Amino acid sequence: MTQDYLIGEVSICLQRLEAAAGHEAVGDVMRLRHEVEAGPPAGLTAAVARALAVADGMCWASLGRGDAEAFMCQAQASEDLRQFATYARLIADF
Repeated sequence: MTQDYLIGEVSICLQRLEAAAGHEAVGDVMRLRHEVEAGPPAGLTAAVARALAVADGMCWASLGRGDAEAFMCQAQASEDLRQFATYARLIADF
């Protein structure tokens, strides 16, 4: 995979996560997306790890509020990012 492809796909995954984010986390996801798009490809692994941590927090917050619909959207966006990052070998498979 080319570096531009990796950056583009991670950016798309973050865009989906941003769309699912609650107002508390949308800024964090936007900053990560900008970092991925403007930063060096070597930063993808760290950015993905931080994005997954933000997504985890979003999911827990949604569960705490009892918002099943938001949780499902966030969990799906998070899983899409995790799955792509695993296949692209940006993160280790769990």
